[in-house]
Amino acid sequence: KDFRPTAPSRPSAGSGCASGCAAPDARVGTMFGGAAWARLASRRGVSTAAATAAAASSASLALNWRRSPLSAEGKAPQPPGCLMVGTGEYVTGFVDGKGSDSDKSTGVLALVCLDLKSRGKIGRLGMVGTNGKKLPALRQHMQRVLGDVYEGVDASVIETWPADGVVARSAYKDAAAAFQPGDLAIIFTPDDTHYEIAMACIERGMHVMITKPPVKTLQQHLELVEAAKKHNVLCVAELHKRFDPIYLDARDRIRNLGPFSYYWSYMSQPKHQLETFKAWAGKSSDISYYLNSHHIDYHEWCLHGKARPVRVTAHCSTGVAKKMLDGVETEDTITIVVDWQNFEDGSVGHGVYTSSWVAPKADVHSQQRWFYMGQKGEVTVDQAHRGYTIAQDGTPFASVNPMFWKPTPSDGKFAGQRTYGYISFEVFCDAVAEVNSGRKKVADFDGVLPTIGTIVGTTAILEAGRRSLDEGGKPYELLYKGDDPFEVPVGMRPAKM
Repeated sequence: KDFRPTAPSRPSAGSGCASGCAAPDARVGTMFGGAAWARLASRRGVSTAAATAAAASSASLALNWRRSPLSAEGKAPQPPGCLMVGTGEYVTGFVDGKGSDSDKSTGVLALVCLDLKSRGKIGRLGMVGTNGKKLPALRQHMQRVLGDVYEGVDASVIETWPADGVVARSAYKDAAAAFQPGDLAIIFTPDDTHYEIAMACIERGMHVMITKPPVKTLQQHLELVEAAKKHNVLCVAELHKRFDPIYLDARDRIRNLGPFSYYWSYMSQPKHQLETFKAWAGKSSDISYYLNSHHIDYHEWCLHGKARPVRVTAHCSTGVAKKMLDGVETEDTITIVVDWQNFEDGSVGHGVYTSSWVAPKADVHSQQRWFYMGQKGEVTVDQAHRGYTIAQDGTPFASVNPMFWKPTPSDGKFAGQRTYGYISFEVFCDAVAEVNSGRKKVADFDGVLPTIGTIVGTTAILEAGRRSLDEGGKPYELLYKGDDPFEVPVGMRPAKM
């Protein structure tokens, strides 16, 4: 049951799900109905009937527990292989030679992928990092937190790159070459590495999911959009808050509250997390790219086709992170202020997005809350507190959110399939299967999933915010080719004062 590296070869015939299909899972509910998916699919050029048809298909895609359809030869289609790029906290829960003390001590991605493999939704499973010297300890960790905890979970099926004892910054290239066009890659690495890794996988013909932010500059984002089109592959960002049922319901209600007026969000990490992030914090990225990306994307999604960002300014606080990171110049807290122009009446609204990584330890790992005001109503959400608390001897008091992630076993089995942290990955895998089978086109998932071509505005805001900070708070305006409500930013420039 140890987690062994294997030669990078294709699985033998009949590997994956023994029956070649996904068995029904009674533990998984129907969180997203067809009506909700219809609203998600509604966008420019999609009629009500087409959106409804897409919604029915997408609802089936998101929570399709039925047997996979048979091919013309009477055999179930081979599930795609999956390459996990990254070996850190969100993937495995392993940080600096030990398990993380955050709410992700089991990791998320690796456990999800192992479960999806057991359900026949993905086949071959690989993982690539840069430092083969830590792989033996990583395998022991995964055996301890996964294999010894969950019945039927066996991490030894995961192939690894680079070889044990080898340090190779470009190991992702060898790993991607070992997979086939039509397989998928899920990238969880430092922000400044996303572009080159995603581009290599796209050019290999793999479908790609990238953790937020997908890239740090508008130019790189637009290049990924074109590359995905050229190679006809699905490229999405991992933005799991879109699958939180409260966020989803709030988005549907916000769409009916008239033109946008005001929005604020706050999201934090405890300051001890800077130890986890010390390899990149303040060097290759900042707290705004890391956390503001969540709620900027959410707000942009709420306003899709109704308003667009036109002007960006950023402000910051300093003092704590620099000391904890041994003199690295980086901000403690970053606030981005964005002016939005409404298409309905030409009015202007503004959003204020704040993120910090110097918060104290509290009852939650990450404070997350926001407020939205439209001209006809308002919405308030405290994402971190769901009215569920735990007090236990020897453990700090905690407000827990099993709607996002449920590592606690149910009768010895993993039971997190209904969480939105899981669903975010599952719907991507299901979408890949639909594209590979020819039942769907890549473009069918625009407006349903956070595809790379529909989330350009978020990257533009984040980059403009970074530029504003670097230039003493100078405002930047975003540029568009035309006045169509569905145009995306194509550039930015300093705003006239």
